[in-house]
Amino acid sequence: MRLLLVEDDVRVAAALAAALRRRGHDVTCAGSIAEALDAPPVDLVLLDLGLPDGDGLDLCRTLRGRDSDVAIIAVTARGEERDRVAGLRTGADDYVVKPFSMPELEARMEAVLRRAVRSSTPPTGAERIELGPLGLDLAARRVTVDGIEIPLTRREFDILAALARRPGVAIPRDRLIMEVWQTSYVGTHALDVHVASLRGKLGDRSIVQTVRGVGYRVRGG
Repeated sequence: MRLLLVEDDVRVAAALAAALRRRGHDVTCAGSIAEALDAPPVDLVLLDLGLPDGDGLDLCRTLRGRDSDVAIIAVTARGEERDRVAGLRTGADDYVVKPFSMPELEARMEAVLRRAVRSSTPPTGAERIELGPLGLDLAARRVTVDGIEIPLTRREFDILAALARRPGVAIPRDRLIMEVWQTSYVGTHALDVHVASLRGKLGDRSIVQTVRGVGYRVRGG
């Protein structure tokens, strides 16, 4: 796996890079936003948010805009809920708070990349879903509402597709998290943040409905 480790603490970066290389990964290190933007293409970015030449959230936004498919995990000491929400909304696929164990980081990396691979694989069976004004082209990963294309992040699309495949069926939060993230490490709050963003982009909050005490469903037909 090709990794970009963005970390300005030289000792932390050296120790983490060494541990990752021992596990067979090809690691490029960057200590600033400028170095990260000059780095070669990678499969996954491990991103510290406190950088000497700017906020890591801005870098996350730039990387996501430059490559919508690159996997990004924020690895930071910022552990407040508002920080985690900001990271996920900016485009991070996952958020790991320091200190962490290598087994946990490896599990999260594997889960994020499994999700990325599955997202890039054309689905089998029906490739289009039409539910009233909502249309999904699963192969092209396009969403329309009343014929107007709605740009979604990879995670938002995957959540909507998982729900739309079973219209009218309430899907529990934990099951939806496993389907979309392929891990149980992600908390339900992360799911709720993505659903809130998805609803805002769709423009009709009734398309994705909350089932109190259970999870979510997509309005049928």
